[in-house]
Amino acid sequence: MSTAAKPQRRGRQHGSGKATSGRPRTAARLAAVQALYQAEQGGISAETVLDEFVRHRVGGKDGEPLSAGPVEDGDAPGADVPLLARIVRGYAVNAEALDGVVVASLVEDWPLARLDPVLRAILRAAAAELFDAKGPPARAVINEYMDVAQGFFAGEEPRFANGVLDRIARTLREGEFTAEASRA
Repeated sequence: MSTAAKPQRRGRQHGSGKATSGRPRTAARLAAVQALYQAEQGGISAETVLDEFVRHRVGGKDGEPLSAGPVEDGDAPGADVPLLARIVRGYAVNAEALDGVVVASLVEDWPLARLDPVLRAILRAAAAELFDAKGPPARAVINEYMDVAQGFFAGEEPRFANGVLDRIARTLREGEFTAEASRA
């Protein structure tokens, strides 16, 4: 991803109207990326953004759940709220350490600030989830965030994200990859 190349983002809708019905964890990951992006761009605390997301984007009017369906206009219907909260809070509590892991996973001399802010939010959310050793398998987490990246970007960013996510996972979940190599 060169500095001259402008990211090719998709429209406001995540992906092409991809339904999250039956995929509450995917909806939670998408919402976590959106929440981390909003917190950074607005200079708002993660807790404030999380509260807003749960009340207005995961839940409908008066906190009633939104019906599961396509993810549009920043809503995350049917999202797994405990997972959303774990990711956002996990990043907020460990931001410095997780940003260090992300930076170490980038090519040499590539500062975090140089990344597109949405891509930065994707990497941060994934790093927060991978930081939890009791979480889902690393490869499943990578695949989920690749779906999210492909929903936001039409250019080379998903491939770039895949490489960085793999390095992050190998740093934070080294044991999973060591065990995998010994079985081969």
